[in-house]
Amino acid sequence: MRVGLLTREFPPDVYGGAGVHVEFLARELSQLVDLEVHCWGEGRSTGVVRHRPWPALDDANDVLRTFSVDLSMTAALEGRDLVHSHTWYANLAGHLAKLLYGVPHVVTAHSLEPLRPWKAEQLGGGYALSSWAERTAIEAADAVIAVSGAMRDDILACYPALDPARVHVIHNGIDTGLYRPDPGTEALVRNGVDPERPYVLFVGRITRQKGVPQLLRAVRRIDPDVQVVLCAGAPDTPEIDREFRELYQEVSAERAGVLWIPQMLPRADVIQLLTHAAVFVCPSVYEPLGIVNLEAMACGTPVVASRTGGIPEVVDDGRTGLLVDVDGEFETNLARALDTVLADPAAGARMGEAGRVRATTEFGWDAVARRTAALYGEILAQA
Repeated sequence: MRVGLLTREFPPDVYGGAGVHVEFLARELSQLVDLEVHCWGEGRSTGVVRHRPWPALDDANDVLRTFSVDLSMTAALEGRDLVHSHTWYANLAGHLAKLLYGVPHVVTAHSLEPLRPWKAEQLGGGYALSSWAERTAIEAADAVIAVSGAMRDDILACYPALDPARVHVIHNGIDTGLYRPDPGTEALVRNGVDPERPYVLFVGRITRQKGVPQLLRAVRRIDPDVQVVLCAGAPDTPEIDREFRELYQEVSAERAGVLWIPQMLPRADVIQLLTHAAVFVCPSVYEPLGIVNLEAMACGTPVVASRTGGIPEVVDDGRTGLLVDVDGEFETNLARALDTVLADPAAGARMGEAGRVRATTEFGWDAVARRTAALYGEILAQA
C-alpha cells in the first residue's frame, strides 16, 4: 500500500500539535505501509519530499503561497495508492490528487476554519480561501478522521453535507517512552527557572485559540510565591504578539517570577520543564484534543485545562487534573483551579501519577497507526 502523507509541519519544522501528530504517526505508519511524506521545506531525504512556495508569490497573501505548495505536492503524488492530508495547508493537495489520479483521500481534521474566526485577523481575505479549501476537501474526502469525539461532532455541525459514516474517531497519541519523567534539572537552571520554587507551566503558540491573554490575566490572582513559566512563541499576528507583550509586561510589573521563554526549546528541555512543574495549564478556548496535555500527563504532571473540545477526553477531571468552564468567569475560575492544585502538592502528585498511567495505557502511537492503517485498508477495499 503506497501512501502519501501531506502536511505543512514535519521535523525539524514542528511548531504545533498537528506537526507533533504527523511526526509520530509517520514514524509508526512507516512500519505498516509504503509511506512518503510531503511537507513544507527545502530538499529531499529518504521517504520525505519537501516543497516550498513559489518564489513568484513571495509577496502574495499567505494562502496563495500555500496553494502553490499544494500544487507542487499534487504533481509529486503520482503513483500513490492513497493520500492522507493534515490541516487546510495540505487539504487542497489531497483533494486535487484524488481528482487527478483517481485515488482515495483521507483527511485528518486537527481544527476547523469555521471555528477559528480569529484567523481572519491573520489571513485577511485569505481566510475565505482557507475555509473554501477545507470545506471542499472534507466534503469530498473518502474518510475524515476526527482526533476526538467532540471534534467529530464539530465536523458534522460545520459540514452537514458530510455523510456521518465517513467520519471516524482516532485519538491523538503520545510516545510515553520519550515523554516520561526526567529527574534532571539542568534545563530549568539553563532557562532561568528556580528548581526550588514551584511553578505553573504553559507550553504553546501565542494565538487567540490557546487562550494566552486569559492566562496572563488569571495568573495575577494566583499565589504570588509561585513562578509562572510561559514557553510561548510563534505569534499568529503582530496584533496578538503586541497584546501578549503588553500583558506580559503588566503582569511582570505586578508580581515576581513570571518568566517568558519565546524561543522553541529542544524537546529534552521541554520534558524536564513538564516533569518538574507543579501544574501544567492549558487555557485554550478551542482545542480539538490537545496533545500538549498528554505530554504533561506522560511526564507525571497534573493538568489544569479548559473544559472545551476534546480536552475532557484526555484530562479526567478530579483524577488527572481539573477542568474549567470557558465562560464569563473563566479567568477567575482558572486562577482558583491553579491555586487548588498548588495548595495541595500531595494531591497534585497523585493526579500526575494517574495521568502518566492514563497516557501510557490509552494513547500509544502504535495503536493510533494500526487503526489508521486499518482504515486505509477498508477504504481501498471499497474503491
